Amino acid sequence: MDSFEELEVVKLAQEGNQEAFAELFQTYYSFLYKYILKMTLDPQTAEDLVQDTMLKGFDHIQKYNAQSKFSTWLITIATRLYLDQQRRKKREWFWQKTEIEKLSRSLKWQLSYKGFEWGDVMEGFNKLKSEVRTAILLKHYYGYTNEEIAKMMNIREGTVKSRIHNGMKELRKELMQDE
Repeated sequence: MDSFEELEVVKLAQEGNQEAFAELFQTYYSFLYKYILKMTLDPQTAEDLVQDTMLKGFDHIQKYNAQSKFSTWLITIATRLYLDQQRRKKREWFWQKTEIEKLSRSLKWQLSYKGFEWGDVMEGFNKLKSEVRTAILLKHYYGYTNEEIAKMMNIREGTVKSRIHNGMKELRKELMQDE
């Protein structure tokens, strides 16, 4: 869907056209799921967050102002939902770290079973804290600027730079240990 067509469908959805929103949902579901799966490393959590994101997008479609792509608006919603979820779980970090390692092993097995490779980078990537992993993913995989990431994550641009820098440093350290 090109930008002009997207804006037309969004306008229809904003006017209450259920079919237009369904078209947006179908267009961006897979894109969102892949993004959230990379953030969470858990298929079930990713599925839940995609549903929550779409529901929130549906409820707040009137607030979309076309200053960014619709996909960027959805990624912003998904990122904030995920980070809110992580903040609530922050007190359980040590338990969660063990759980993430289990989920990572499970995801690694699922991907290798389907013929995908799990690189050493992903081994180190999944050990990063969620807010660091999210910033790196948005920057280096999706190509967003630090300013855009700051808006998506509702943090300062300097914090984004710091998380990316420290996260990359930690990844390099992990990779050097493996050699």
